[in-house]
Amino acid sequence: MSDTGEKDIMTTIRGLMDEEHALRSTPEGLGSTERRRMKEVEEALDQCWDLLRQRRARAEYGENPDDARARPVSEVEHYWQ
Repeated sequence: MSDTGEKDIMTTIRGLMDEEHALRSTPEGLGSTERRRMKEVEEALDQCWDLLRQRRARAEYGENPDDARARPVSEVEHYWQ
């Protein structure tokens, strides 16, 4: 990963994954606020993974990775990593 944009996305993904793991490891379970935040984190992860895939595909085919844009949650939710 030599691209600054890709590094930024990976940093964001790592932070979101850390937060997701922290939420999941709450021994007393998630309250409504935590469940809402978990959904937001999962949606943001879906968007980040999609954006990363778009950038890599663009680079592979000789296009500018910076032209990739985050797509709406409804379009990318529940992607398999």
